[in-house]
Amino acid sequence: MSAPSLRVAHVIAGAAMGGAELFFERLCLAEHAAGDAVLPVIKRDAPRAARLEAGGLAPVQLDFGHIIDFWTKPRLARHLRRFAPRVVVSWMSRASTHTPRGDYVLLGRLGGFYNLAHFRHCDHLIGNTRGLVAWMRARGWPVERTHYLPNFVADQAGGAPAAEFVGPGALLLGLGRLHTEKGFDVLLRALPALPGARLVLAGDGPERAALTRLAGELGITGRVVFAGWRQDIAALLAAADVLVCPSRCEPLGNVILEAWSAARPVVASAVEGPSELIEDGVDGVLFPSENPDALARALATLLAAPERARAMAAAGRQHFLAHFAEAAVLRQWRDFLTTVER
Repeated sequence: MSAPSLRVAHVIAGAAMGGAELFFERLCLAEHAAGDAVLPVIKRDAPRAARLEAGGLAPVQLDFGHIIDFWTKPRLARHLRRFAPRVVVSWMSRASTHTPRGDYVLLGRLGGFYNLAHFRHCDHLIGNTRGLVAWMRARGWPVERTHYLPNFVADQAGGAPAAEFVGPGALLLGLGRLHTEKGFDVLLRALPALPGARLVLAGDGPERAALTRLAGELGITGRVVFAGWRQDIAALLAAADVLVCPSRCEPLGNVILEAWSAARPVVASAVEGPSELIEDGVDGVLFPSENPDALARALATLLAAPERARAMAAAGRQHFLAHFAEAAVLRQWRDFLTTVER
């Protein structure tokens, strides 16, 4: 490994699982592997710390509490002074609230339409979609201080299918937190119109009980598996016929990038992120959000046309390789972090 070319601290106070949190881990590990000196600062989370440590990093774990947390900010300041980064990236609102200004360039990284008051002390803002960057600028942030830097996902191609889900009938896959924003209730309501199709929901969250009840009310319990959080994403995608992203609100849609990387066709709601990513009918299918009937029609049409589905999956794979694979995205991040000024 070459000598470190950049000293960068990444600060996050997010949940145990989630798209931003997993990308945070991937980016920290990739920068470290590329030769940069990287300090990850995380909300206390033993599994996340273990994953970072396994990749050769030494994460700092802090509380990142709410209003009555008087200790995180000064402790974070001490760790940053000791590490002496050139750049600090604060991920999302809570981390940005706790991250002080210092002798470094402070970047706020947004993966959604957050309250910009939490980022007012930042030197620059980073958005992971062009639409998000346009939204920042429309709210008064200047062009020279707002920047688009995409996410990358691990290449999921070539995995062996998850054996427990291989069987008769089309397999639909939903990935993500079981939250109202993700719209998995819309997907459940579409399933009765797709006889023979099976559904795996890989994730967990506050809506699990409600979704389980809804599956029972719809009479589809036998065709739905609530798989919980899974690490074997490549195996799940290899077993799936279609990745479905039915979100009500989705600033990006990392699951779409993962499906593209595995050459799996995608059907997604036409909300913010999917509409920016997908060229409808070319590398995926868009349907009106909150519309189970439209989703059922889109899925039935795609499942009845396997050659079209394969062509879309291949186009998605090419889109991933060109714009969202690790090498290309890491190069953009490192170039920006090396050159950005206050």
